[in-house]
Amino acid sequence: MITHDLRLIADAIIDKKGENVVSLDLREMGGAITDFFVVCDGSNTTQVGAIAGNIAEKMKEEGHTLYRSQGEGNNFWIIQDYGNIVVHIFLKEYRDFYRLEDLWADVPRKEYKERKSSAKAKKQQD
Repeated sequence: MITHDLRLIADAIIDKKGENVVSLDLREMGGAITDFFVVCDGSNTTQVGAIAGNIAEKMKEEGHTLYRSQGEGNNFWIIQDYGNIVVHIFLKEYRDFYRLEDLWADVPRKEYKERKSSAKAKKQQD
């Protein structure tokens, strides 16, 4: 189930052209506030907001509750808390500055790319 949710979030990010999508598995870290972080970046504040909106929409469609969200006022760094998954959507410069993944360098990490099947489906629709 969690793998499905991580992929759902990654696909929602990729749909809005988010970049450098990774998940960090924090389950083995004692005292972590969540099981997974998903981290991505966008090139401008409009895109960061669009990514956040698309994730919220897709997760709601799947019946997931967004417990808390912060950062929509400026769209530099939006954090969405889904309980066992916390999503960090950065403006590229802010991701480079804060280097969140470096704080969790020892945990398992997975990178996400656009799935070939979804890329084919988009081309067929055009």
